Amino acid sequence: MPIPIATLLLFLVVVAATVPSSRAAVDAVPQPRGFYINCGADKEVQSGSIRWVPDAAFIAVGNASSVNKPNILPVFSTVRHFPDATARKYCYTLPAVKGSRYLVRTTYFYGGFDGGADPPVFDQIVDGTLWSAVNTTETSRRGMSTYFEMVAQAQGKSMSVCLARRPETNSSPFISSLELVNLEDSMYNTTDFGKYVLTTVARSALGVKGDIVSYPDDQYNRYWAPFMDGNPTVESHSPISPINFWNLPPAKALKGGITTSRGKKLTVQWPPVELPLASYYVALYFQDSRTASPYSWRVFDVAVNGKDFFRGLNASAAGVMVYSNMLQLAGKTEILLTPNETSPVGPLINAGEIYQIVPVGGRTATRDVIAMEELARSLKNPPPDWAGDPCLPPQNSWTGVNCSGDSPVRVLSLDLRNRTLSGSLPDSIGNLTGVQTIFLSGNKLSGPIPDFSSMQILTALHLDGNQFSGTINPSLGNLTNLKELYLNNNNLTGLIPPSLKTKPGLIMRGTNLYKVGKEEMS
Repeated sequence: MPIPIATLLLFLVVVAATVPSSRAAVDAVPQPRGFYINCGADKEVQSGSIRWVPDAAFIAVGNASSVNKPNILPVFSTVRHFPDATARKYCYTLPAVKGSRYLVRTTYFYGGFDGGADPPVFDQIVDGTLWSAVNTTETSRRGMSTYFEMVAQAQGKSMSVCLARRPETNSSPFISSLELVNLEDSMYNTTDFGKYVLTTVARSALGVKGDIVSYPDDQYNRYWAPFMDGNPTVESHSPISPINFWNLPPAKALKGGITTSRGKKLTVQWPPVELPLASYYVALYFQDSRTASPYSWRVFDVAVNGKDFFRGLNASAAGVMVYSNMLQLAGKTEILLTPNETSPVGPLINAGEIYQIVPVGGRTATRDVIAMEELARSLKNPPPDWAGDPCLPPQNSWTGVNCSGDSPVRVLSLDLRNRTLSGSLPDSIGNLTGVQTIFLSGNKLSGPIPDFSSMQILTALHLDGNQFSGTINPSLGNLTNLKELYLNNNNLTGLIPPSLKTKPGLIMRGTNLYKVGKEEMS
């Protein structure tokens, strides 16, 4: 029986890779590409090579709090947390280019900002895909931060990164920082990002000690963690150009390597955690550490868990990458390098990346997403969870929004009665052609009633108890399936259109309670 993705990710310890909460500053270099957001901050801060911006431009909900711990990076000195337990999710919205590929990184440093002993457990969501649970208890107790990464494709002109409560969430979800880095089209391009996202399990520079390799060595600010085992190590003496590899790894991550003697097999247990049964994207990097020569070669076979991964690999001085984009793995992972009989030196491996392949959590119809976003902008006080995907994940749809289970997902109904909403209804609400019922009674909505004529399956429209003004649009009478129309207690004027007065089977509540101009509704 398959285990839900959210549960699977709880066991991927390396997905929640840890980094120290303080480090020495590095020399200033140009700002890397993408967005680097310091959650809860009220001003820009410089941390190492990166300038972090406040998050107010990307989110409209939540509270900012300080983290009172000594000797921490500036980016960990604040958090944004979300005490409103009624909201189904809390979303950041970041500009993106439709069809482009992005690295998303969320980082969490609890630091007891709320006076609690342990951080809460909650979910994180990217667009409509449930990404993982965020459980930082163990790393928090060690004074460490925790980060999560995903590679995903933008489906529209923005991407949303959201937090959401779980049944066991006992305090406010929080976040320290958020990054969105645009990647090149060549990177991880064997993955069908229309159907899948990649969640980071491990990214390692093998045979090296010291700090994590990141920006500016990696222009995309990927983190390459050092990895050592009991095998001999070697340092490269040849220049390395990332352009020779599809995924553009930094040269520094390939400068070291794990190797063995001539004629011997090399066995590497990597990544250093047991994996749940799933499909994975695996990329392995090899580069001959010797000075390039036409008389030298290093040829070997690569196997993963006893199965051929690549045969006859020639690890040149320029370097080579081999990959699998749908590899089934479970438990411990063993990489075996078997040298060719004529190879004058033993095999070696320099770096590796492994990602779990996660199905995209469905799609909400683009026209519905656009219409709902315009409706949210037209309201002066929309519900706090009206950001991100309006329908997905299903348990985290927007308050008052009911959606279908089809693909693409459609909005079926709106129910926002008695929520003191103010603002107006945009004309684009008519593009919600899958909606069957709209209940907006008892609010403070104003302006004209828009044209609903394209909503041919609409059966009930309740706009009573608001402040709508102007005349009643005659097109309402052309809605074939409309059975209930409540317009009482508004500021409407003019006559009731004949198309409504004579429409069979239509209930217009309030016969003796209100008038439109001088004519009583019936």
